[in-house]
Amino acid sequence: MLKSVLKSLIFVLLFALFMSCGSQQKVEPTDPTPVESQVVDTEDLNTLTDEEKAEGWTLLFDGKSFEGWRGLGREGIPEGHWIIEDGTIKKVPSADVPLLEDGQPLEGGDLITIQTFDNFEFVLEWKISPAGNSGIKYNVSEEMSNAHPPEYAALGFEYQILDNEGHPDALVSDSHTAAALYDLIAPEGKSLKPVGEFNTARIIFNRNHGEHWLNGVKVLEYDLDTPEMDTLIAASKYKNITDFAKRRNGHIVLQDHTDAVWFRNIKIRTIEP
Repeated sequence: MLKSVLKSLIFVLLFALFMSCGSQQKVEPTDPTPVESQVVDTEDLNTLTDEEKAEGWTLLFDGKSFEGWRGLGREGIPEGHWIIEDGTIKKVPSADVPLLEDGQPLEGGDLITIQTFDNFEFVLEWKISPAGNSGIKYNVSEEMSNAHPPEYAALGFEYQILDNEGHPDALVSDSHTAAALYDLIAPEGKSLKPVGEFNTARIIFNRNHGEHWLNGVKVLEYDLDTPEMDTLIAASKYKNITDFAKRRNGHIVLQDHTDAVWFRNIKIRTIEP
């Protein structure tokens, strides 16, 4: 009888141990911080290395203020449309801009460098919103821009910024896609990062020669005062703008195209003769 009870007890204990071991699940290692909530240390942004300083680079954005910038045709920044966010200059989506007391929207417009530039190499990082559209303009005359509609929008060569997959402008022409010389020359061999990630734009504008780079790859180049460029201008939206392609000591502009876009690590260096 005692042996029978002991056997039953041992069986129950072994069964319980088996069930306990079998119910344990393998736990995979996890990142304690979800990817979407990880934050870039803004202290690493909008700075120059010693090597860059020695090469003559200058920051155009300190990561904290709009010093060196203003609205095109304005003395200040278009209220409600542009903000500093996490070490970036952000264009607030026009649909999210506060309204005036009478219910009318605050008027937006492009951002323009107070300083003008002649022969230069320019670099920044940009990130576009889903189905977003924006641009970087250069060789910009404020006087010419103010003389043509729409108001507060710059006229100049444009490095296109676009969500190629989500914005319909990409279907109009390859010269409307990201990194293009807008409405003039399509980019080739580009490697565009997904929407939500930062891309690096580089613009070289030296004498009559221009280049667009995207993420370390040269995607187009051109020369002013050539039959080829004259033909491109004549077939573009700029054909009726006198002296549009004239070389000048011009402003650099961040475009307000109503969509959200972010800019950071904005720097420039003069190309000496």
